Amino acid sequence: MEWLPFSSCQCLAIFLLFIVAVPCSSAYSLHPTVAYSMMEHRDHTGISPFRVLNRRALGQCPDLNPYLGIQVSSGSSALADEEYVTVTVSGVLLPSELDWVAIISPSDSDVSACPLKKAEYVQTGDLADLPLLCHYPVKGQWVSHDPDYLGCKKEQCQKWNGPVCDVSTCNGTITFHVVNFRTDVEFVFFTGGFDAPCILARSGPLKFANPNQPLYAHISSIDSSGTSMKVTWVSGSEESQVVQYGDGQATESEATIFTRDDMCTSVLPSPAKDFGWHDPGYIHSAIMTGLKPSSSYSFKYGSASAGWSDEIKFKTPPAGGSEEVRFLAYGDMGKAPRDPCAEHYIQPGSLAVVEALMKEVDSGDIDSIFHIGDISYATGFLVEWDYFLQLISPIASKVPYMTAIGNHERDYTNTGSVYGTPDSGGECGVPYETYFPMPTSAKDKPWYSIEQGTVHFTLISTEHPWSDGSQQLEWIKTDLASVDRSKTPWLVFAGHRPMYSSSNPTNADSKFVAALEPWLQQYKVDLALFGHVHNYERMCSVFQGACLAMPTKDDDGVDTYDHDNYTAPVHAVIGMAGFSLDKFSDTLPPPSWSLRRIAEYGYFRAHATTSEINLEFVDANTLHIHDSFRIIKSTN
Repeated sequence: MEWLPFSSCQCLAIFLLFIVAVPCSSAYSLHPTVAYSMMEHRDHTGISPFRVLNRRALGQCPDLNPYLGIQVSSGSSALADEEYVTVTVSGVLLPSELDWVAIISPSDSDVSACPLKKAEYVQTGDLADLPLLCHYPVKGQWVSHDPDYLGCKKEQCQKWNGPVCDVSTCNGTITFHVVNFRTDVEFVFFTGGFDAPCILARSGPLKFANPNQPLYAHISSIDSSGTSMKVTWVSGSEESQVVQYGDGQATESEATIFTRDDMCTSVLPSPAKDFGWHDPGYIHSAIMTGLKPSSSYSFKYGSASAGWSDEIKFKTPPAGGSEEVRFLAYGDMGKAPRDPCAEHYIQPGSLAVVEALMKEVDSGDIDSIFHIGDISYATGFLVEWDYFLQLISPIASKVPYMTAIGNHERDYTNTGSVYGTPDSGGECGVPYETYFPMPTSAKDKPWYSIEQGTVHFTLISTEHPWSDGSQQLEWIKTDLASVDRSKTPWLVFAGHRPMYSSSNPTNADSKFVAALEPWLQQYKVDLALFGHVHNYERMCSVFQGACLAMPTKDDDGVDTYDHDNYTAPVHAVIGMAGFSLDKFSDTLPPPSWSLRRIAEYGYFRAHATTSEINLEFVDANTLHIHDSFRIIKSTN
């Protein structure tokens, strides 16, 4: 059998020598010893080799193999809004565990200026044909996910010598889940793993059939009346579009956009500002008016030129002051790939939770959803927002999807956030507030209240100043004092970071507790919901670390808190909707205020009437109820 002069492994060795020998400088004057290090871009999010791939020099492998190729099999000549794309690499002489394929997409919808940025490429150490600042690796997958690849069970003869095969090569086939994020797509075959990648073959660009297609709608309440709903969606087109709803009603959209200049950065470049940027398209919003509370309608959105969505059935929430409301709540969901790919940040429980939420919403028994912080975990890798919005759209387009901001949406160094960690990856709340326009008073003041049925919801930002004299604390006191208990007898307070947690007490900021807890007790908050810690934990009626009251068992054995004899709020941590779970200690006993602790993926379900709130923790994988409790009070 005839062998070519260099194998893939030999080429990798040459490539490694090449990148070590060639010095490179950074646009931010980084020391050469960290130019290719994870430490260069380490932050308080999930670091993996793929997450810093954008900071690698993506050179062509010096491979003399003439047989290498990559073929993409799509349902048509252009990509659909969602599809599973089959990719086959062929002509491989020596399959390696370090072989992988990535989806690469331009960072901007218009890449005509990319060649003009050559100086920027030089500064970042990227001298390849795949420019760092103009291309974005969306996700990557090992070719070895094809079980036949490493053993070369799909062999192909490339050179015959009579009846004898002199040169044979190997093939591998893998599948990618692709959603419409508007910019062109290219599949690139690499070797060298994520740490030392070099390019073996490229597919050439593929386009989405309609980059302007209106997609990923979700709805939200704009007030407590239940008569007006805001629809928000994404499109590649800036032109005004329309929401058609009800019996022939229609309203035009307003389009907003954010740019790379809106992102935050520091001495080290943030992902959002630099290597995680991806053009977000245009975010459209339109308000449907003249609706009736607790009623079902249909809507569709788009335009003749951009395209139309399918018709979607949705439900308005009950008006504030009506007799009941049913809602779901959780924090820290994010998203996970529907294929075996590596992505920049993965929340493994999110798919199971969304599947369970779809069943809840489709039952027709849910009025609204509250997602209290750590929404998509895009953390500066902007295309992740498209995947997240696509994931939640089947639920968020049918009932109001109300949100609160978390550290992974807002926090960044020297930007006014309470905590100086770079957890947002440089987003600083801008994408979050654009994608999820809540009924707040102004930009970067993401606190608000809303009433549905018998509940007054107060949603705050734990990431913005809340200390004495802060604008937010003054608003909180005013809002809590304004609640009319004859109209909404229940007061639910929600924010991202908790006041209490037994699995990781460092996640409870004593200054935050000291500043806000007295006001929650003074204004008789019934239930305080938090995320940030990735598990479920229910407390007693707790104040200043002590149980002021304990629940009693009703006739069915359900824990019941009597708020006719109010002492303090009931606290619950509900950050178990997707992020890797925080386990509880098997050896240390829980503190006296911790009554129920569960480290499973799930969500919180509530039904509030005038005299009681029934609350349950639902396991997303089994749909079993692992905890239930009640809060009661008389209607007098």
